[in-house]
Amino acid sequence: MNTPFPKFRTDTLPDEGGVLQRLIQEAGIDVVTRQKISSHAAALVETIRSATKPGVMESFLAEYGLSTNEGVALMCLAEALLRVPDAKTIDALIEDKIAPSNWRQHLGHSTSALVNASTWGLMLTGKVLDDTDPRVLGVMRSVVKRLGEPVIRKAVGQAMREMGRQFVLGETINKALKNAKTNEEAGYTYSYDMLGEAARTEADAKRYHLSYSAAISAMAGACVHTDIRDNPGISVKLSALHPRYEVSQRDRVMAELVPRVRALALLAKAAGMGFNIDAEEADRLELSTEVIAEVLRDPALAKWDGFGVVVQAYGLRAGPMLDWLYGLAESLDRKIMVRLVKGAYWDTEIKLAQTLGLDGFPVFSRKAATDVSYIANARKLLNMRDRIYPQFATH
Repeated sequence: MNTPFPKFRTDTLPDEGGVLQRLIQEAGIDVVTRQKISSHAAALVETIRSATKPGVMESFLAEYGLSTNEGVALMCLAEALLRVPDAKTIDALIEDKIAPSNWRQHLGHSTSALVNASTWGLMLTGKVLDDTDPRVLGVMRSVVKRLGEPVIRKAVGQAMREMGRQFVLGETINKALKNAKTNEEAGYTYSYDMLGEAARTEADAKRYHLSYSAAISAMAGACVHTDIRDNPGISVKLSALHPRYEVSQRDRVMAELVPRVRALALLAKAAGMGFNIDAEEADRLELSTEVIAEVLRDPALAKWDGFGVVVQAYGLRAGPMLDWLYGLAESLDRKIMVRLVKGAYWDTEIKLAQTLGLDGFPVFSRKAATDVSYIANARKLLNMRDRIYPQFATH
């Protein structure tokens, strides 16, 4: 049985303005509803600010928001240091991100003594690393920099680890499960992501496959509820499981990737957990739907409601994708999970479209349009609950 998806075939670059106008109508937010949303959101923010004691991360973000150059530099550094393999590269990265910024303007502004002390450290580090500062003699500066780099590296690394704890639950699945216990006892559930990058070699793909398998096995002990929605889940990137996950290698992908995904899905089914397929770049959307449909058709997965798919609202084809998933669930007589997110590869999608000289973009070119899409498609999902279990997240 082949499940058609004409919208993906014929409208790979639909007119953004036309799609947006349709979504505005589908969102259906009138003035009264908009005012209620704004009031409720403001009340939530006020409650959080008055009832929550800010931690180190919250204090840092209050001073170094993403609207400042310094905040962007720190976030880029925190994210990049997770992947840097050697001390020399770490030193170069720190120098690139720390030296150019104006840390002095943040000095003494925070209510946190730790944040203010860190600002002093960042300011002094920037002075040591700044080649253009004429007040530091060349020879002396060279000595200070050489002797100070290991200290700076260690201090920045520690600070970045503190920030990383806000975004990464644990360095290993066992640590993440341990750190999750407190919130799980309070009623929260987690969908674990192994932070897998796209596989470049077959060895990479096999290593990620083993990592996913081990994670599912480790998580099985936490799946104690009969309702799969109350148990933890796992998110899997298809591009992490195959080194040539691209349309030109379609036959090879279907022959080699589908069995790997099926094997992981069967493990998740046996464990009683949710199993979500993460979203990929727009040019892989059709290929992803083929892999998803082929895996779900497997008789061994029949009547299992734990299979899920992540859909990115910034994509112009998000609505048709939801329609296709609903039709697939209907044709297979099952219920599937769908997690609606904003999107994770906006810069890449825009740049790639420009490089290829395309007539348009596969994603909305303005954030406001993505917000409209999210609201409209959230409403669509909520009207599909006979076949879809809606989930909502950000990026």
